[in-house]
Amino acid sequence: PVFAGMSGSAIENFSCVIYNIFLMNCTWQAGRDAPADTQYFLYWQKSREENQMECELYIKDENCRNMGCIFQNVTIGIEKAYFLVNGSSKDSLIQFYDEYIDLYTI
Repeated sequence: PVFAGMSGSAIENFSCVIYNIFLMNCTWQAGRDAPADTQYFLYWQKSREENQMECELYIKDENCRNMGCIFQNVTIGIEKAYFLVNGSSKDSLIQFYDEYIDLYTI
């Protein structure tokens, strides 16, 4: 597949963990070749019927870059949830990362 954006700029090591049934914590690392000013944004969709929602509570690193998200009041559906992380930089196009995840498996 052809991805728009600079090679090596997409996030890496994306993972999500569910705590106490209702809290979900997703984290990632900046792409190794992403420009220093890259900011990342996480969207997710619980099922095909639901709207895509942006993270409401980002976890930031010391440079104020979004490196994770805490979701509250998560309900686990039977369908795979869709996660999309895109990035923006004034210097270059950033590749997006997306994944379908079975929430009950994480």
